[in-house]
Amino acid sequence: MKRPLSLLIPILLLSLLTGCEKEPERMDNYLVNFATVRKENTHYRFRLDNNQLLVPEKLDDYNGRDGQRVIINYTPLKGDTVHIRRISDIFTDVIQLDGFPEKYVDDPVKIQSVWVGSNYLNMIMEIEYHSVPHVVSLFSDPSSDTIDLWFSHSRNNDPRGYQRRMYASFSLQHLRDGSTTTPIPFRLFINTPGGRREFQLELR
Repeated sequence: MKRPLSLLIPILLLSLLTGCEKEPERMDNYLVNFATVRKENTHYRFRLDNNQLLVPEKLDDYNGRDGQRVIINYTPLKGDTVHIRRISDIFTDVIQLDGFPEKYVDDPVKIQSVWVGSNYLNMIMEIEYHSVPHVVSLFSDPSSDTIDLWFSHSRNNDPRGYQRRMYASFSLQHLRDGSTTTPIPFRLFINTPGGRREFQLELR
C-alpha cells in the first residue's frame, strides 16, 4: 500500500550566462499535503494528518467549509505560520450506512494510493472522464460480521474520454465506538480494471 509523502522540492531558476558571475535565483521550498479545514469565524486554519495546525500568513479568495478536505501547497515560514501557494478542495464525504448493495455501483477505477490519516480514508485514483460528472460513495455492509466498506463508482453513462486523477476523503469517525482509542481494523473493497481488490486497513 502506498502512502503519500510530503514533497519538498527546491526549484532553481538559473540566470542566463553573462560576462559577470551572478548567484542563481532560487524560489522558496514548498510542501504539498492533505489537510482538513478548520474554520473559526472568518479565520482559517489547516490541520495536517500528523495533527499539526497550519496558520496562514495571509489567505485571499478562499471560502471553504469547516471539515472540508483539501490539498494544500505551502511554504513554511516561522513556527506553524505558512505562506499558502495553492489550496484545492477535494471530494469529502461520510460512510453511507444504508443503501448497500441496492445503490452500490462497481464501475472500475484505477487506484494509485489508499491510506488512513486523521480519521479519514484517503484515495488517489484515475477515472476515464469525458463530460459527465462521475458519482462516488463509500458504503458499509450491515450484513457483515466484520467492518466491510465498499467503494462505489458510477460513470453516470459518461462517454469514453481521457484519464483524469481524482482525490477523495471519507470520514471514518462513525467506526469509533464512543471515545475508544483502540485501533479498529476494517476491509475496503474496490473494483479496478484488473478485478476486485481488497485492502486491509486500520483506523487508529
